Amino acid sequence: MSLDKFFDTVNQDQDNYVAKLKEIVAIPSISCVAERRADTVRMGEWIIAELERLGATTKRVEPGTQQLDGQTVDLPPVVLATYGTDPSKKTVLIYGHYDVQPALKEDGWNTDPFTLVEDKEHRLIGRGSTDDKGPVLGWLCAIEAHQKIGLDIPVNLKFCFEGMEESGSEGLDAIIAAEAEGYFKGVDCVCISDNYWLGKTKPCLTYGLRGINYFGISVKGPAQDLHSGVFGGTVHEPMTDLITLMASLVDSQGRIRVPGIMDQVADLTDAEKKTYEGLDFSHADLHAALGGAKTELHADPQDTLMHRWRYPALSLHGIEGAFYAPGGKTVIPSHPIGKFSIRTVPDMDPHTVDKLVKEYLEAEFKKLNSKNTLTIICGHHGKPWVSSPDHWNFVAGAKAVERVFNCQPDLTREGGSIPVTLTFQDALKKNVLLLPMGACDDGAHSINEKVDRRNFVEGIKLYGAYFHELAAVKTE
Repeated sequence: MSLDKFFDTVNQDQDNYVAKLKEIVAIPSISCVAERRADTVRMGEWIIAELERLGATTKRVEPGTQQLDGQTVDLPPVVLATYGTDPSKKTVLIYGHYDVQPALKEDGWNTDPFTLVEDKEHRLIGRGSTDDKGPVLGWLCAIEAHQKIGLDIPVNLKFCFEGMEESGSEGLDAIIAAEAEGYFKGVDCVCISDNYWLGKTKPCLTYGLRGINYFGISVKGPAQDLHSGVFGGTVHEPMTDLITLMASLVDSQGRIRVPGIMDQVADLTDAEKKTYEGLDFSHADLHAALGGAKTELHADPQDTLMHRWRYPALSLHGIEGAFYAPGGKTVIPSHPIGKFSIRTVPDMDPHTVDKLVKEYLEAEFKKLNSKNTLTIICGHHGKPWVSSPDHWNFVAGAKAVERVFNCQPDLTREGGSIPVTLTFQDALKKNVLLLPMGACDDGAHSINEKVDRRNFVEGIKLYGAYFHELAAVKTE
């Protein structure tokens, strides 16, 4: 049976798939706050039920507990599932995550973030629509469409879906290590769909990611918040110290000011520079992703990509413990905590990065002659990752793109971090392919996150075509 019938079925049933996406977007599976942990678990249970409805064998793994918001809470389940066990077929492991970033209407969303809305441009807007509920659902819809027309899936499928990716994938690495010779044994390759096209029109295959080191700067002064009229000008204010330290980390042109960070970055070779030629990317794509803002740092689009992919970046994220609500409040915060991260690149060691940042901030704090107390919090790590785009797994992915989109995909790296990618590569010794569904302007982690209906529907077709191309590709 040709794939054309599969494609037709996906087209015909797309409204049903969108309805399912609406159902799961409505589950606020925010992993980073304790009050939403039950919803995150509920989302994992929805995935389990849907996999079992499709005939998969599932295994629910409990990673343990964690301290969150001053309480002990259960970590969301890691969902392992198997669909097909034919020893004559290749076996592909599919990874995704079902947790999402926080979202509030008052953050600037045009609609309720947990109510999927389709606008006149056929954008499916809602938290998790592109990161990563849409892609996770897409794999399941591809199975359903095969079943509806009686088309055999020519590979065995294993799934690993987690609910803590947005919070450092806590507990997952230990499960992968423990199951490397158990559940994951026999896997031939790995595929992840948790990233995005370089532009809006042309698909890509991704073979590299930056890593991440996350930090907190804690400045503690008085025992409680103070009235600025009574105490302003009489005490060392923690917020003043914190803002000074945060401003010292990076300049307005994006240059990292921590000594030694850039020394770890590999030199740009002529051969590597050529890989940036001919990619489907322009600053117009960047402007679209910025909501029309023309605030790029670099004049050359290739330089922009290099600073997204092969150079580190330091970003300031926010301040905990400080007044942020609308209106005026004349308070001196007693214990603000600034949050920032460094996106790391190959050749950078996360522990060395921690050491350099800690030494730099401690030295800068001494210059302030402050009587407050400084604590540097070194949070979660995620190592950078680079794979081989010449592997047969990528060949199958490229052929699937050509089958669905009638073009050859760009081969790209990406600026984001998916630490489990490297974990799978190292633990299973298998090639990992990133096969994105979403476009560059989807706004993951931002307000009005969306996935275009076209990308969602064609992405389901892409996943199905990938199964068939994977079965046919030569592995020599």
